[in-house]
Amino acid sequence: MINEQIRDKEVRVLGENGELVGIMSPKDALKIAKEQGVDLVKFVPNANPPVCKLVNYSKFKYEQAKREKEAKKKQKVVEIKEVRLSPNIDANDLNTKISAARKFLEKGNRVKVTLRFRGREMAHVEASKHILIEFAQKLEDVAVVEKLPKLEGRSMTMFLTEKR
Repeated sequence: MINEQIRDKEVRVLGENGELVGIMSPKDALKIAKEQGVDLVKFVPNANPPVCKLVNYSKFKYEQAKREKEAKKKQKVVEIKEVRLSPNIDANDLNTKISAARKFLEKGNRVKVTLRFRGREMAHVEASKHILIEFAQKLEDVAVVEKLPKLEGRSMTMFLTEKR
């Protein structure tokens, strides 16, 4: 809330540098703000009395947006990459999938390993679990199993993350 939008009985007013001006009615605080050529901005509405500050509102909004943009730059978005396998996968094909997963992990992404069952393959679900376990063991040097293999519908999934 800024200027005339502040409807409290009394407010604690801080100057531009954070020094206490005093506790007064919003009308008096607004008068001081007009004299200094700045805006009265409510910062802490839940305090008793609410805390308002004398600042240049447009400059304040600009600096706040700048800080948020800077914070956003420093964030790292972790993507989830998926590697799909089938129960009757050959050793060479498995090694190719492992090397792809290794690249994803080295880039800092999470890897979702999915073992998909089709038709009669559903009868041998437990026998196929070793494929996912072997996959995780071959990536032990760079990855940690975040979520153990779990059967969901017609597929078994496991999550791997980069070792720290």
